Amino acid sequence: MDATPDRHTGQTADEQRHAVVTGASSGIGRAVATRLLREGWRITGMSRTHPPEQRQDTPAYSWVQADLTDLDQLADASAAVGAVDAIVHAAGLQRSAPLGHLSAQDGALMWRVHVDAATVLVNALAGALRPGGRVVLIGSRTMTGAAGKSQYAATKAALVGLSRSWAMELAPRGITVNVVAPGPTDTPMLRDPGRATTPPRVPPLGRFIRPEEVAGLTAFLLGPEGGSVTGQHLVMCGGASLSG
Repeated sequence: MDATPDRHTGQTADEQRHAVVTGASSGIGRAVATRLLREGWRITGMSRTHPPEQRQDTPAYSWVQADLTDLDQLADASAAVGAVDAIVHAAGLQRSAPLGHLSAQDGALMWRVHVDAATVLVNALAGALRPGGRVVLIGSRTMTGAAGKSQYAATKAALVGLSRSWAMELAPRGITVNVVAPGPTDTPMLRDPGRATTPPRVPPLGRFIRPEEVAGLTAFLLGPEGGSVTGQHLVMCGGASLSG
């Protein structure tokens, strides 16, 4: 490993905690990567498109081009990452429609990105997770069901089953696995035409969730105070759950 200290953190590469973050070019994934970099992590960002900022002045950040719908490519990219302390699967998309107008193609696409990609990613990196490592899957408050979002809700609900099962398997190694489940978050996905039939509603607190807030909760779970939380789904909804 490189023994040269990073000029931003003062840590050498073998001292820095290493996290893999999917969807790192936008939205929640980008916010998570930014937050962890600020806290001294080394980041491997995975996304289909390059992050808007080059991050060339931050040697602690490396970007891997990965189309999460190409599971073979994702498996190969994951296998080449090396030892990691955390995995954050933040990549996602939403396609919505009411019953009677559902698209099998849209459902399969969301399942592939949310569930299959999470499975391939964590499966490939499970052996590379250091003892005491952390896994966070970004879910959704709608995992309990939402009119017009049945296919999306189903894929996010599946993450709960995955995370609890993996938490049981990885607990002997001190590795935690959790789901962070935000409500409407102010990201490009909120304005995606694919969800036009179900426009977001402002939560009771009067504003949409900020991606930096989701990143903050994720950072807590990855940090020293989050080490006893595992197999849980933590909802961050701005009060939306109060009204059903």
